[in-house]
Amino acid sequence: MIKQINEAVEYIQAIYATSPQVGIVLGSGLGSFTAEMAVETEIDYADIPHFPVSTVEGHSGKLIFGELGGKKVVAMAGRFHFYEGYSPAEVVFPIRVMKFLGITTILISNAAGGMNADFAVGDLMAINDHISFFAFNPLIGENTEKLGPRFPDMSEPYSKALIAKAKTIAAAANITLREGVYCGVTGPTFETRAEYKFLHIAGGDAVGMSTVQEVIAAVHMGVTVFAMSVITDLGIREEENKITHEEVLQAAKEAEPKLTLIFKGLIAGL
Repeated sequence: MIKQINEAVEYIQAIYATSPQVGIVLGSGLGSFTAEMAVETEIDYADIPHFPVSTVEGHSGKLIFGELGGKKVVAMAGRFHFYEGYSPAEVVFPIRVMKFLGITTILISNAAGGMNADFAVGDLMAINDHISFFAFNPLIGENTEKLGPRFPDMSEPYSKALIAKAKTIAAAANITLREGVYCGVTGPTFETRAEYKFLHIAGGDAVGMSTVQEVIAAVHMGVTVFAMSVITDLGIREEENKITHEEVLQAAKEAEPKLTLIFKGLIAGL
């Protein structure tokens, strides 16, 4: 694992030698966020040794380096999912690489189904905790001390300080920022009505098919995490109200300016 990470890092640093301070993971339909960056370099995933390649519509498949909010940043335009057939270790490989490139903070976004009755399509939710329904943890297997401890603490995976800052930024811009628990599931099927009901009873406010494994890897390495869901559909719905990936992408696109404003504010304040 370390050898593969180092080979990926060496390839990237031969092209872009500046160390980024902040990593950004862009979820479904949220890729145009990078238009706000002063882009300096783009590297296709396919060119980076050992990198997976995104196969999902709405994920372009590039590492984008540049500046935002006065900080050097690296953005993943497209992420990897367990449902694509990648192992958990492959899903989090880019997070490992970004840490070795120099990031100390990571901002993660996703498109999620809302399960809280107070939520509406287009709302933003700062994730304050998660429940994992992934069968496999990305840390399973031999532990490498260079990455982190064998048994990392997960009592506060999402930075309370960054959540508080995000709320302040949102309030100043008259943006409603929800807060809640994210349920991570494998997909690729959207949830049944019974599953939505179960997940909500279990304590979930939103549900999606990403983020949890990335957060576990980041916390394992001591990276500070802020994550936010765009509520793109509602799980408490009538039977005929079916969810499509196209509708999810459209809802994410419409909410993106709000997410961008909050992410920019957080980065500027680091």
